[in-house]
Amino acid sequence: MFRGRKLLIATKHQKEQVIAPVLEKALGVSCVVADQFDTDVLGTFTGEVEREADPLTTARKKCEMALELHGCDLAVASEGSFGPHPVLGFMPVDEEFLVLVDKKNNLEITAREMSLETNFAGEVVKTEEELLRFAENANFPSHALVLKASKNSATNITKGITSTAQLLAAFNSLLQHRKSVYVETDMRAMYNPTRMSVIKQLTEKLLSKIKSCCPVCETPGFGVTSVKPGLPCGACGFPSHSVLSEIYTCAKCSHTVETMYPHNKTEEDPTYCQLCNP
Repeated sequence: MFRGRKLLIATKHQKEQVIAPVLEKALGVSCVVADQFDTDVLGTFTGEVEREADPLTTARKKCEMALELHGCDLAVASEGSFGPHPVLGFMPVDEEFLVLVDKKNNLEITAREMSLETNFAGEVVKTEEELLRFAENANFPSHALVLKASKNSATNITKGITSTAQLLAAFNSLLQHRKSVYVETDMRAMYNPTRMSVIKQLTEKLLSKIKSCCPVCETPGFGVTSVKPGLPCGACGFPSHSVLSEIYTCAKCSHTVETMYPHNKTEEDPTYCQLCNP
């Protein structure tokens, strides 16, 4: 279905470095970057352009807009978001989506990855010592930083800072007109090796889903579309919040399969039971 075709990668942040090798080798496609399309028009991490849609919709829109601009029929794009973990709220999480859109075969295949492997952080700093402490904790200079007047400032922003001299110069320039400066991690993929690694993992996950075909119509992308909680507690038998089954659905013919006990266990540890351990 894909061999010999051109695959457009909708990115301006060098994600092709980890996406292209995986998909070219496995699918036989020829990857090219959508260099006529500026993905920043759909939102930036630093707030100059607010992202209006959710990450999955935004990734899909990247594909659609790039395909129209380049006149192609096969594209892939990713979109990430960062914030507190939905369960472990005090820990930051990187949530990434990767979407493959195939206009020729009227097919869309998506993959999602949530990773605690991220340096995502931001802080108000008033001194060089505070700034350098933040930088060390953020894996600087291998991971770039951003300086701005305040957390919500959308102007006078310095991005892609990768040297101490550049960091201090930008900091002292901003500090001339205020008492504090906001420093944050630069989450663009080409400036954040940790995020780039997560995108590579996500590409492998997308590839696995592409290789999973519907048992009825043999369309690629037969993957998990939803899960059912309710794995019983091993002590009291009460349904826990843990996954009891996974639902696989074909995007083409809507054939559905339910797989019980996907994590190879038929009961949950009482530690995770809301009755035994409320």
